[in-house]
Amino acid sequence: MSEPDGRGGTWTLLTGHGHVLVEIARDPEARIRDIATVAGLTERAVQAIVADLEAAGYLTRTRTGRRTVYTVDPDMFFRHPAQEGHRVGPFLALLAAADDAGKAGKAVKAGKQAAPEGSRRGMIRRARSRQSTPPASGR
Repeated sequence: MSEPDGRGGTWTLLTGHGHVLVEIARDPEARIRDIATVAGLTERAVQAIVADLEAAGYLTRTRTGRRTVYTVDPDMFFRHPAQEGHRVGPFLALLAAADDAGKAGKAVKAGKQAAPEGSRRGMIRRARSRQSTPPASGR
């Protein structure tokens, strides 16, 4: 999921729920498998997280043929008391825009679905290669 930071830690700033929600905001047509790869989680964990997010009202799922399309509700509030009163929309727009040059972020801000980008394949390939590449030796 993350590389050691030189101080002995391997934690990330976002939880699994945060990673999954950001990834869905980036690509509302992403498959569970692709979300799992980018977020560094198992497919089963992502399925459970998506169910949690849907039950809490953060997203809805719509079947379109054989695919699932997600819609994020940017007006939902953060759950933790420290972020009381803050909506998730601006946060998701900021993080989603960092990867997709603003297209997905603008869609989240407007409460719309973003069109998938061709760069998604490259990002997924890079994430997969990071997971399968052994760490370099210190020689």
